[in-house]
Amino acid sequence: MKSLKKIITALGATALLANQAHAEAIDRKFCIFDPIGHNGPLFNVMKSSKPTALKWGVNFELSAYTDEKIAAEDFKAAQCDAVLLTGTRAREFNKFTGSLEALGAIPGDQEMQMILQTLNQPKAAKLLTNGNYEVAGILPAGAVYLFLRDRNVNTVDKLQGKKIATLDYDPASLTMVRHIGASVVGASSANFAGKFNNGSVDAAYAPAIAYTPLELYKGVAQDGGVFDYKLAQMNFQIIIHHDRFPEGFGQKVREYASGQYDEAYKLVATAESEIKAEHWMHPAKEHVSGYDNMLREVRISLRDEGVYDANALRLMRKVRCKTNPKNAECVDKRE
Repeated sequence: MKSLKKIITALGATALLANQAHAEAIDRKFCIFDPIGHNGPLFNVMKSSKPTALKWGVNFELSAYTDEKIAAEDFKAAQCDAVLLTGTRAREFNKFTGSLEALGAIPGDQEMQMILQTLNQPKAAKLLTNGNYEVAGILPAGAVYLFLRDRNVNTVDKLQGKKIATLDYDPASLTMVRHIGASVVGASSANFAGKFNNGSVDAAYAPAIAYTPLELYKGVAQDGGVFDYKLAQMNFQIIIHHDRFPEGFGQKVREYASGQYDEAYKLVATAESEIKAEHWMHPAKEHVSGYDNMLREVRISLRDEGVYDANALRLMRKVRCKTNPKNAECVDKRE
């Protein structure tokens, strides 16, 4: 009986401490882009982090957005204190981290993790701050692939004249599609999948994690495929209004996010396994180096035009040269 009383007393004390922590926490609104909405994986991941944020003195009110543009606009208008966006959309708030999705700049998971480990160090904080905007976390989302309705379109040359759903707010995507002679069909993260699935376009690009939730298999169907060449490495970024949070909050979130990387890559691996083996289209080995060089030239031109951040491209080139030091780019250092 005494033991039971002790347990009840302990539970009561725990509840009291929890209520006290909640009472002392500041209320902040976190706007989360998830194409599925409140039931989507991104929203649920952010929801699971609420107790941790509460320990740091912040009580988040979560709001789901299926339209990324509106989420970004509400954040810019200070209707959101924090926001979760794709790396490309985040570029307007931080050019450096917004360049991590640069075309062909990060070959694989190993390089991505090396870059994220570098940026999570406290000394890198200045790169993650732009005025009052602070990137408080970067979550890997896997490679971006080209999804095709016709698997006979199996080289870049055959994309000439084909209609590609293109993020019309992203200069890099517009430049790339035009560079290969394809036709731009303006799209957003909210509607590109629908355009691909209903046949309005011949191709669309996305990470594997979009395949099942956005039903891209409907567009691939029997005759299409997924071109097994990594166009970029997608990521999601948590951005905050720095002055709306306790000092050091951003660094705490970055360190917390780094502990979620293994889980993130498990989700990516599962998503890629959901694409049937017969739907993967493998480029000829002799073509791959040509694709690599093409993306590199596009990156450099976009840097010179002010789209990509030069320091970010330099960091990614250094990482590529650590894993593959024999590359010609490690000698000429044009990036």
